[in-house]
Amino acid sequence: MTEPAEIQRRKQRDAGEYNWDLWGTYLSERQWGTVREDYSHNGDAWNHFPFDHSHQRTYRWGEDGLLGLCDEQGLICFAMALWNGEDAILKERLFGLSNPEGNHGEDLKDYMFHLAGTPTGSYAKALYKYPQRAFPYETLRKENRQRDRSQPEFELIDTGIFSEDRYFDVVIEYAKADPEDILIRVTATNRGPEPATLHLLPQLWLRNTWSWGTEGESKQTMHSLEGAIVTPSLSSLPAYELRCRNNADLWFTDNETNTESLYNQPLQSPYVKDAFHRYLIDGDKAAINPQQIGSKSAFHLEQLIESGKSWTVDLRLRRSGLEDATERFGTQHFDQLVEQRQAEWQEFLHWVAPDLGEDDRRIHSAAGAGLYWGRQVYNWFVHRWLVGDTTGPTPPAERWKTDQAYWRSMKASDIISMPDAWEYPYFCQWDLMFHAVAFAEYDPHEARRQAGILRTHNYIATNGQSPAYEWSLSDPNPPIGAWATLRIHQIEKKREKTACLDNLASDYRKLLLDYGWWANRTDLNKDSMFDGGFLGLDNIAIFDRSKPLQDGSTIEQPDGTSWMGMYSLNMLEIAVEIGREQRGYSDSIGRFIKDFWKLAYALNSDDGRSYVCWDEQDGFYYDVLYRLDGSADYLRTRSLAGLIPLLAVASFDHETTQQFPMLDIQPILKQRAIDRGEPFPELDYLGEWHQDRILYSLVPKSRLERILRRVFDEQEFLSPYGIRGLSKHYDKNPYTYREGDEEGTINYSPADSPVPMFGGNSNWRGPVWLPINYLIIEALQKYAHYFGDDFQMEFPTGSGTRLNLWEISLKLEERLINLFRRQKTGSRPFNGSTSYFNDDRHWRDLIHFNEYFHGDNGRGLGASHQTGWTAIVSKMITQLNRYS
Repeated sequence: MTEPAEIQRRKQRDAGEYNWDLWGTYLSERQWGTVREDYSHNGDAWNHFPFDHSHQRTYRWGEDGLLGLCDEQGLICFAMALWNGEDAILKERLFGLSNPEGNHGEDLKDYMFHLAGTPTGSYAKALYKYPQRAFPYETLRKENRQRDRSQPEFELIDTGIFSEDRYFDVVIEYAKADPEDILIRVTATNRGPEPATLHLLPQLWLRNTWSWGTEGESKQTMHSLEGAIVTPSLSSLPAYELRCRNNADLWFTDNETNTESLYNQPLQSPYVKDAFHRYLIDGDKAAINPQQIGSKSAFHLEQLIESGKSWTVDLRLRRSGLEDATERFGTQHFDQLVEQRQAEWQEFLHWVAPDLGEDDRRIHSAAGAGLYWGRQVYNWFVHRWLVGDTTGPTPPAERWKTDQAYWRSMKASDIISMPDAWEYPYFCQWDLMFHAVAFAEYDPHEARRQAGILRTHNYIATNGQSPAYEWSLSDPNPPIGAWATLRIHQIEKKREKTACLDNLASDYRKLLLDYGWWANRTDLNKDSMFDGGFLGLDNIAIFDRSKPLQDGSTIEQPDGTSWMGMYSLNMLEIAVEIGREQRGYSDSIGRFIKDFWKLAYALNSDDGRSYVCWDEQDGFYYDVLYRLDGSADYLRTRSLAGLIPLLAVASFDHETTQQFPMLDIQPILKQRAIDRGEPFPELDYLGEWHQDRILYSLVPKSRLERILRRVFDEQEFLSPYGIRGLSKHYDKNPYTYREGDEEGTINYSPADSPVPMFGGNSNWRGPVWLPINYLIIEALQKYAHYFGDDFQMEFPTGSGTRLNLWEISLKLEERLINLFRRQKTGSRPFNGSTSYFNDDRHWRDLIHFNEYFHGDNGRGLGASHQTGWTAIVSKMITQLNRYS
C-alpha cells in the first residue's frame, strides 16, 4: 500500500521539518469550575467559577469554546458561537452540571460528537446538536437536584427539547493547507419540520495574558483590515488573519471581565467579554467597539434555513502577509482542498486498520477522532497560583498547607490528552497511560509524548513522584507508565518493523525515578506489601481504602502489591529489550527480578505476618483488614482488586534466557534457601519452564484456574459486554462488615455510583470498565503464549465449551466491541434504551465513548466523552480483525 499523505506529514512533523502541531483542536471545552481557576477561600472550585460566570468573566489559565481551534500555547483562539433566537445567552461553550448539582456528580448536558481527526491536524471534524427551542438550563439543574442516587441522571433528551427533530446539526471542519493556513467550514442543517433562523458567530480572540500583574505581558488588540480580522504579532507567533467567504458583519470587544454585572464594580474597560451577547440578544448597541479593534472579535451571520436544508459558512485562518486569500475563496481551491483532506483522512485510517467492516470502521474512526479532539492546552504554574496575582485578591494562607503546595515548582504548559473533553479538563495520570497506548497505532510519536509528559522536569517532584491529577497531585495512581512505554514500543516495532531503542532508553531513565519513589514510599511496613490508597478504583472497597479506619485498622490491598509487581516486570522487560543491543543493563535486570520474587512471595505467603491476601477457602485474593493488635480478617468482596494480580505476568524465550542467565531464577531461589537453611519457598510457578519459555507470574497455575473460573462465570464477573468490576454474586447476597463503630455494606450495583465515596462520579461496584478489561485481556494472551493449548478453560464457566486462553481473550474483545456495534435489533448497547438514539437516522451511527458501562445491559455511564481510555477499543478492533 502506498504511504498515505498523512503519514508523510507525520514524518515531516517528527523530523522537525514542518510544525504541523502549531495549530490544532486544542481549545478546552470547559475552563470554568476547575482547580486552576479556583481562587476561593474554601477550595470550592465549582462554585467559585460556575458556568453562569463563564460568558462574562476572564479566565486566568486557559480558554474554552465550542469545538474550537487554537495555537499550541492557546494564545489565539477560534470557536463558534450560536444563537437560535430563543436562548437567554449565546451558545459559546458546552453546558453541564457541576459536581454538587448532579445526583451522580458532574455531567455534560449537551450533545456533541467527534467525527474525524488526524495526527497533524490536517483534517478534523465534529458535530454539535443545537436545539431550536430555548435551552433548558434551569430545568436540568432543578430536576437533577431533586433526584437521589437511586435514580438515573436527568438528561437533555429527557426534557423533550428534541421532539419533532427541532434542532440544528452544526458541523465544523478544519482542513490545513499548510501548518499556518487553516480552512474552516461550518455547515448547519435544519432537522426540524419548519424553517428556522440561526445566528452564527465565528469568534477569534486573544487569551488574556495581560491582566495578572507580574506576567510581563502588555495588552494586545486585533483590528479589521479589508473585511478580515488581523491579530497582532505576539512573542511566539506572527500576525494572523481570519477571513469569511460569506457576507458578514464584523464585531469587536475586549476579553475582559464584566465587573459591573458580576460584582457591581466599575468596568476596567468599556468593552467586555459578554459584549456580543448583550449586543445581539439584549439590543445593547454600545456593547461593541465601533472602532473595530479589541482582543475579542466575531463575524456575525444570520440565516433562515428551510426544513431539511443546509447553510455553509467558510472561513480561512492563515498567517498574515501571504498572497491574497480572497483570490482562493473565489475559486474551487477551497472546496477541493477540504475534500482532499477528508479523502486523505480516510486513506490514513485504512492504512492504520485495513479491511475493517463498515460498522467497525465507524467505531474505530470515531475513537481516533476523539483522541485527537481530546488533546487540550494545559497551563498551570502552581507557585503563581499559590502566591496569587498582584492585580487580584491574595489567596488564603491555607493554600500553603494543601497537597498542591508541595508541587509549587510544577509549571505545565503543554498539549495534554484529557480524560474527558468536558467533564475532566485536567490531566489524570493513569488515564493518560491508556490514552497513550490507544494513540500508538495512529501516531507512535504522539503516543510516546503523552506517555512521558508527566515525567518531564516541569512536572516531576523532587522525590521522583509524578503528579496524579489536578484535584490531588500527590495521590498515587496505578503505576502503569512502564507498561504504556513498553506497549508503545512494541506496537511501533510491529507496525514500522523497527523502533528506536534510544527513545525507549530515554523513557526508561525517567521511569527509574518514578519506580524508586514507589519502591521507597508506598511499602510503608517494609514487608513488600504495598498500600497506595484507592489506586484509581474509587469506591470498589467496602471501606475507603485511602485512609485508616476510626480504630486505626488499615486495609492491606492485593492490588497495591500487584500493581507494583506488574511495574517491576514491565521494567524488567524494558531492560531486557534494551539490553539485547546495549551493554550495561544486567544490574537493572537483576534488581527487577529480585523485586518481583519478593512481591510474589509477599502476596502468596504470610512471610511472618498474621495474614495473606490469598484466601484458600474461596480461591480469591481479598483485601485484608489489619488491626493494631496484629490480628487480621478478610474483607470478602470479589472485585477487580482481586484480579489485578493476574496482570503481573511475563515470559521469556530460551534465547533471551541464554543471553541473560539470571532470568532462570529457580536455581537462584533454591540456592538462596539452602544457604539460609530455609525450606524452598513455594514459588515453583516463578521461573517455571514450559516447552521453550520461562514464566514470571504473581499467580500460580492452580490459583489461576480457580480465579478464572469466577472471571468467566456469568453469575459472577462475566457480563455480556466484558468483565464486571464486582461479582454479580452480591446482587442477591450483599456483603456487610462491621469493625468497631464503622459498618460498611457492598452490593452489586451495575450502573451509576450508589455512594458518594470519592465524589461519587464513578462506580466500580459492578459496571464494565474498558481499560482494566484491556489489561486482563493482554494478561490472558501472555498466559496463552506460555501455556498454549495445554491450558484450557470453560468459557463461559459451566457451558461445556473449552477454549485456550488466547481464544477466550478474543471472545472477551468481541463482547467489549459489541458495546458500540449495531446489534440485530438495530440498537447500540451504549445508547441504552433511548429509542431516539438507536433508531433515528441522524443519531444512530454517532458514537460516544463513555467512562464505564452498565454491568448487565452495556448502557454508557459516567463521563460521555471519556474517549481517552475507552478508545482502547480501537486496538481491540484491529487485533480481533487481524486474527478472526
